Amino acid sequence: MTTETTVADEVGEPAGEPTVAIVAGDPPRRTASGWFGHIAGNYGLLIVWLLVIIAFGAAKPESFLTHANLASILGSQAVIAVLTLGVIIPMSTGDFDLSVASNLTLSAMVVAVLNVNEGWPLWGAIAAAVGVGTMIGVVNGLVATWLGIDPFIVTLGTGTVANGLTLWISGSNTIAGVSDGLVNAVVGSRWLGVPVEFYYALGLCIVVWWVFEYTRTGRLFLVVGQSRTVARLSGIRVARTRIIALGAAGFIAAWAGVLYTGNSGAADPSSGTQLLLPSFAGAFLGATVIKAGRFNAWGSLIAVYFLVTGISGLQLLGVPNYVQDLFYGGALIIAVGLSRLSRGRAAREEEER
Repeated sequence: MTTETTVADEVGEPAGEPTVAIVAGDPPRRTASGWFGHIAGNYGLLIVWLLVIIAFGAAKPESFLTHANLASILGSQAVIAVLTLGVIIPMSTGDFDLSVASNLTLSAMVVAVLNVNEGWPLWGAIAAAVGVGTMIGVVNGLVATWLGIDPFIVTLGTGTVANGLTLWISGSNTIAGVSDGLVNAVVGSRWLGVPVEFYYALGLCIVVWWVFEYTRTGRLFLVVGQSRTVARLSGIRVARTRIIALGAAGFIAAWAGVLYTGNSGAADPSSGTQLLLPSFAGAFLGATVIKAGRFNAWGSLIAVYFLVTGISGLQLLGVPNYVQDLFYGGALIIAVGLSRLSRGRAAREEEER
């Protein structure tokens, strides 16, 4: 028995648009080895994460397995988690946004300059920063789609421009003294002993997961990412979908910048750019877990905290700080490789069905 559906039916496109038929038969039953492979492929990173925790816990039980260390791990990486969740949205459509870290830094500096130097109320400074960040994302999408330039190049350019703007408006100086209201809202408040910024990242993860799983827009992102040609033939407005994805990445990067400023009550003109590598490492590694072969919210969140667990454990063992760069760089290379393998396995499973 077979069933026939179309991409247009899946994404809710109106009847009468060009469609491409996808015919699928009854999925084959998994053998015991097949189930093992499925579990290992989708949840292997969780198992490895547990083993890492056990290993470092055994090596440094007095410092690693403490509530203070757990709270530090969860809170300190919230900004990277938020940035990673922004990164995966355009990645799901097949686009790379290399401007997110520079966008974050510029947005953080806008908050600091307007609030500290210009005397703006905090809410006004935050609104302006989010507006600037979103505009950068939309410009990325417009230039990439209207001029047909690879977003990799476009976002590299806009990121460099954002770096220049950050240095210009700050005078290449760190701006301190941001309103205590922001600091209290980010790190001053705790729930269950964990800084509230972690719950912001958790809340965003739920929103991004919901968008991908239960909204038409999320399904459009995935269809465009799988095949733009098929998406166009199905009547999907590919360019508009890509612009929305890159605009969303800019919006989320700007909010990450707000959180970044709230961490210390100050904005540095260069330190935020260091978050680009960890965010992409988390995105690619996250594509190997939960929904292997697909960039997904929960996988990204797990990957970010898996990476920081390893770094935290190494630091407690007295490993030099430069190992952090080695760890993230190596993790990115491995993650890209595993992501490609996961995508290949997912494609083969789909063909078998």
